Amino acid sequence: MEKHLKRLREKSPDLFQLEVVGQSVEGRALYHLSLGTGPRHVLLWSQMHGDEPTATTALLDFLEYLRTHRQEPWVARILSELTLHSVPMLNPDGAERYQRRNAQGIDINRDALALQTPEARTLKALRDRLKPFIGFNLHNQSWRYGVGSTGRPASISLLAAAFDEPRSDNPGRVLAKKVCAVIRDALEPIAPGQVGRYDDSFEVRAFGDNMTRWGTPSVLIETGPWPSRAPDAPLIQLNFVALATALDALASGRAEKAEVARYESIPENDTSGIVYLMLKGVGLFGADGKPFTADVGISATRAVRDQGQGPALALVGKVDELGDLRVLGALETVDGSGLFAVPLSATAKEGDTLQLAQPRQHTVQTGQPAELMLLKPLEKPSTYRIERIIRFER
Repeated sequence: MEKHLKRLREKSPDLFQLEVVGQSVEGRALYHLSLGTGPRHVLLWSQMHGDEPTATTALLDFLEYLRTHRQEPWVARILSELTLHSVPMLNPDGAERYQRRNAQGIDINRDALALQTPEARTLKALRDRLKPFIGFNLHNQSWRYGVGSTGRPASISLLAAAFDEPRSDNPGRVLAKKVCAVIRDALEPIAPGQVGRYDDSFEVRAFGDNMTRWGTPSVLIETGPWPSRAPDAPLIQLNFVALATALDALASGRAEKAEVARYESIPENDTSGIVYLMLKGVGLFGADGKPFTADVGISATRAVRDQGQGPALALVGKVDELGDLRVLGALETVDGSGLFAVPLSATAKEGDTLQLAQPRQHTVQTGQPAELMLLKPLEKPSTYRIERIIRFER
């Protein structure tokens, strides 16, 4: 990221200003990149949680797009009407470890008042210096989040952050709601049914809430799950479109004309509304060895694992739900009718046949790694064929 920011500055020194505005606990530079000549200032900050990198990539892509397409009318309008300020990675120590908190073990997004972390002090000082008229707080959210009761994944969730317990409105928060409405209308054709609204309960310690209270109404963009084993590219694209649309709407005045109702009618996040993989109506063996039928819900998270070529992001899965899961959605659903799910054996391959002489030794339980076999019973008693292997990283 540091090299990328410096390359942007070197390629277009007339467009970008780059400064180090602070240092992390471990001495890593906190960068502030600015561009544009407009009278209204916008602050965008990303990765205050070190394990939430999607928007950082999208933000860097967007900055590069502005550089290479600065003659396009809508880009030129943004650069003439607004001055953009970005902190693409507020928590580099956490990013280095791929963890939420900083090197002190503190959640920076709960440090807006105590200011115990150098990263929080840097962000607060930058806001106080710039006094931006709006801010964009960029995050990743849990892959269990669904859009209301639809069973659809909340690939992007939006929030106009509250500034008090009653969740009152003032002109700034109304503007943030209108910006969210504009983003919703841009994203829904790309990700139909996958835009949710984040919980707007007031969190007295959080930066988005306090930014709004300090006079910088904040738009929260939370990136969630995408229904594929390669989710990064489409999620980055959604963030790119969200940022481009919002900033264009602010520069053109279109945001002020948006309908607040389009924001307020976004379905709220269901915080445990989906699983990554659902095995629907699959056969299982109980501790007594007797078979029964249930749904199996597998959740997945991103984590750093060494897969033989150095550290890389991997998909870690576990059995999270078991029973009647009809109220949950899933990124992928497998019809388990006529099949049995059992833990994966070390040498198993799809198409192999095997015998389960002691079914009670092959139970599936919540909390165990998502390493399973789906078996089809054959005519010979206790004999099965492996139809599918399900394997995630541990």
